[in-house]
Amino acid sequence: MGKRGYHHGNLRQALVDAALGLIEEKGPTGFTLSEAAKQAGVTPAAVYRHFEGREDLIAEAARQGYEIFADVMQYAYDSGQPSALSAFEATGRAYLAFARRHPGHYIAMFESGISVNHSPELAAISARARGVLEKAAAELSSHIPPEKRPPAAMFSAHIWALSHGVVELFARNSPGTRSPFPPEDLLESGIGIYLRGLGLIPPDR
Repeated sequence: MGKRGYHHGNLRQALVDAALGLIEEKGPTGFTLSEAAKQAGVTPAAVYRHFEGREDLIAEAARQGYEIFADVMQYAYDSGQPSALSAFEATGRAYLAFARRHPGHYIAMFESGISVNHSPELAAISARARGVLEKAAAELSSHIPPEKRPPAAMFSAHIWALSHGVVELFARNSPGTRSPFPPEDLLESGIGIYLRGLGLIPPDR
């Protein structure tokens, strides 16, 4: 690929796209800025006109991932309305779908070690994504008596952790692991057990 030079208008995004491919292939610490520059068709020096270093580049990949993730979560939530239960369950499934469709972004967001506080922009968009799940949890748990109701942030964090565990162990081909059931079924049954424990859905007969 010929050198396009840093004046090429899409260079910043070209570098992010190159990083996403390398992250998916080699992991967040398995590539260099020189490799990303080569993939984008520019000299390594040109990278520093847009990013301070590899961490900054990965953070931008994570920010863009959270943008997609927040939109996916919002769409899932909206598609489940007007049922609070359907909206909540849809956000759980959306997490799994996002991890499968955007593995480079997912790794940059959750496996790179980059803090969501790396920049105000990253912090804001990650908070928007979490906020969708918290809103769904708050609406669903509003039927629980206040003295028995878990905080919405805790409720949503439990489901987030469950979703993340299913993704990490069984949906992303972790070495040496094999899902005993389809990841979607594991997630749905896990959420069902949790919701039954809170009395939000009827027990199995």
